[in-house]
Amino acid sequence: MPAYSTNMRLKFPILALILEIITIILFAVFVVYDDGKAHHDGHHDANTTKEESPLKLYPMFQDVHVMIFIGFGFLMTFLKKYGFSSVGINLLLAAFGLQWGLLMQGLWHMDNGKIKMNIFKMINADFSTATVLISFGAVLGKTSPVQLLIMTILEITIFSINEHLVANILHANDVGASMIIHAFGAYFGLAVARVLYRPGLRNGHENDGSVYHSDLFAMIGTVFLWMFWPSFNSAIADPGVTQLTAVINTYVSLAACVLSAYAISSLVEHKGKLDMVHIQNATLAGGVAVGTCADMNIQPFGAMLIGLVAGIISTLGFKHLSPILASNLGIQDTCGVHNLHGMPGILGGLAGIVAVALGKANQGSADMQAAALASSLGFALIGGAITGLIMKLPFWGQPPDQNCFDDSLYWEVPIEEEENEGSMAAGENSKNKTEA
Repeated sequence: MPAYSTNMRLKFPILALILEIITIILFAVFVVYDDGKAHHDGHHDANTTKEESPLKLYPMFQDVHVMIFIGFGFLMTFLKKYGFSSVGINLLLAAFGLQWGLLMQGLWHMDNGKIKMNIFKMINADFSTATVLISFGAVLGKTSPVQLLIMTILEITIFSINEHLVANILHANDVGASMIIHAFGAYFGLAVARVLYRPGLRNGHENDGSVYHSDLFAMIGTVFLWMFWPSFNSAIADPGVTQLTAVINTYVSLAACVLSAYAISSLVEHKGKLDMVHIQNATLAGGVAVGTCADMNIQPFGAMLIGLVAGIISTLGFKHLSPILASNLGIQDTCGVHNLHGMPGILGGLAGIVAVALGKANQGSADMQAAALASSLGFALIGGAITGLIMKLPFWGQPPDQNCFDDSLYWEVPIEEEENEGSMAAGENSKNKTEA
């Protein structure tokens, strides 16, 4: 690949500014403030007290916002030379994604030709960006910012179609979005990763790994996500007891998940030691898996069982399934999103089917729950494959194999870092000469 192909001096600024200008024009045409008098018929939009207290959902919005920008961003800082991109590109994609998501989701719920913007729609816009950030994890370190902006446009557009189908046509229950966000985002990202498969990385890459401090930074993301996940699963639930139920179910599911993830990590690792990859990721699987059932009357012990199973399958996935996907199917999943979001998302969908069949939900049918899970997986795999083919076009500035997982290709890296690396290399050379 020619060196100039990754130069972003023109292609990135032009694309970013064009996308933002188009978005501003669309906002000027379609988006207005919500005056509180609109008829709400959108997905879970039962916030009937909005006119009295338009900021009632603001605390939960802030929790979700922290998850999107700090939780997801820092969770991906485990790579030793890719921290700038993990946090920085996460901010870029989320900032554009929430704007695009508000438009794409709002088009399905227009009032007199306008999208009336309120806190509820802002929460849903943040949710739409979560799908992109999950998919980002699957291709982390192997894509350019330009490619990722293209993925953001296409993924949120496809996501909004599937969400409308699941929520408004199938009338399926998925308050915590195990199916429409987590399973969708994971398998969309895996499909993109498969299309962008790099034979040159089959045997790994020297920068595809962590160091002590990078794993510590990633734990910041884990803890923020873990703390705020009850808000994520309950933010758009019906106010009152139903919303409280979603908070409680998520709270206990996450707690049970931590114990099972730690236990299985110790069981499968050398000499019973804990693996930081498992602790950073599998401890969150309970929040993903309980999402569909979060507002259902499954009792706290039911939520805990879901969390227990999610921690087990997620940890085993990181240990045994990820290498199989990479070696046999050509799916190079950098962050292991299949284990944190994919399998627990499917588990959540299946738990939702069972819970609805047992009458634990106020409405819905098991058939529609199954259809919603199938729809989410279908849209994700087909949409991801098409998006991957578009992203594979050579002029998007995809990094060559030798420069993957390295910030310096797209970022100005501090001189001190380069000097430290140089002095370390010089020290190693002198040591080797002395030994010789």
